[in-house]
Amino acid sequence: MELPKDPMMLYSFINTKLRDCYPSLDALCNDLQVSKQEIVRQLGEAGFEYSAEHNRFW
Repeated sequence: MELPKDPMMLYSFINTKLRDCYPSLDALCNDLQVSKQEIVRQLGEAGFEYSAEHNRFW
């Protein structure tokens, strides 16, 4: 699946999917067949960090 390139769009897309459809970032990445490391890197560069406890980036 093609993910948004813009960091804010990616942030919104991933958090919406995590909130509505997936119990974890791993589950999202496995289902959508995307790289967890790449998502964490891209959002990390934009200043966001994943919280497994809250199942969201912030």
